[in-house]
Amino acid sequence: MSVWLPSAPCTPGACVEPAPAAAAVPRAVLRLAAVVVLLLAGIALSPLGRRIPAEWVRRWSRAIVRALGVRVRLTGAAAPAGGLLLVANHVSWLDIPLLTAVRPARMLAKTEIRQWPVAGSLAARGGALFIERDRLRALPGTVARIAGALREGAAVTAFPEGSTWCGRAHGRFHRAVFQAALDAGVPVQPVRLRYTRDGGTASTAAAFVGEDTLLASLWRVARTRGLIAEVEIRPVIPPGTHSDRRSLARAARPVFPEPWTHEVLVSA
Repeated sequence: MSVWLPSAPCTPGACVEPAPAAAAVPRAVLRLAAVVVLLLAGIALSPLGRRIPAEWVRRWSRAIVRALGVRVRLTGAAAPAGGLLLVANHVSWLDIPLLTAVRPARMLAKTEIRQWPVAGSLAARGGALFIERDRLRALPGTVARIAGALREGAAVTAFPEGSTWCGRAHGRFHRAVFQAALDAGVPVQPVRLRYTRDGGTASTAAAFVGEDTLLASLWRVARTRGLIAEVEIRPVIPPGTHSDRRSLARAARPVFPEPWTHEVLVSA
């Protein structure tokens, strides 16, 4: 199996819970309509690229999440300026606007996303770094491109688990992307993402796993009431505190209180 193709055992049927409290269909439709309006606004402004003020991008990203009825709880200090590797566990497509709200960054994305309608265009215009996950020989070049962007002072967002997990199970952080931070001599900003319902109970309603489709996931999120996205900005890891990518990846991986985890045995 390719280093860029880790997989998770999570599937919609086995892991994703039905919405315990569903919003009325008209309300869910209005939520989706609001998201469409926000996406169209993003497309209209995307030719400006990185000339758009970062604060506008942050507010737009949080507005997308809130338009779906998802409340956001952000804790921790602001991410530092300059070259930065921003890493987080991966549960949902919602993770992307949530991390953009933490700090606008160049996204590390699989090449297939370039072909997605709307999202592919937005990603490309936003400076995404596309990777060929099924080509092991491309790995050194990908790491070098990430390190180059970091040296130029850009923030790069990556999901080192390499695949989405349901939120109750979690994968380990694969190490390859952390080599770029070591090579560029930049800090690593870990972020912990968790989706809960009112009362603090972990929820898998936002999970985008297995054969789940984007439309099905969008509809499920739009219909779920009381969904909360918890974004914990953890202490930044300064450059020079870890000498190898293995220990750096271990230090960046968040610890979760859930009673069980399932890890994919694929090395990076």
